[in-house]
Amino acid sequence: MTSRLNPEDQRRVDEYLSAPQHQVERRPFRPWLLLLLVVAVTVGLGLLSRLLSGLVL
Repeated sequence: MTSRLNPEDQRRVDEYLSAPQHQVERRPFRPWLLLLLVVAVTVGLGLLSRLLSGLVL
């Protein structure tokens, strides 16, 4: 994809993106861990709601 910026603006954008604070190493995204976390939170909140309803009713 070609840039719609003029060359001077593109150079400034490239300099900004190549600065050290924008070069952070990130761990790879793990969708199964996210799914496990969502399921665990959902089950935990469901159990908590059943416990609270048992105490109230």
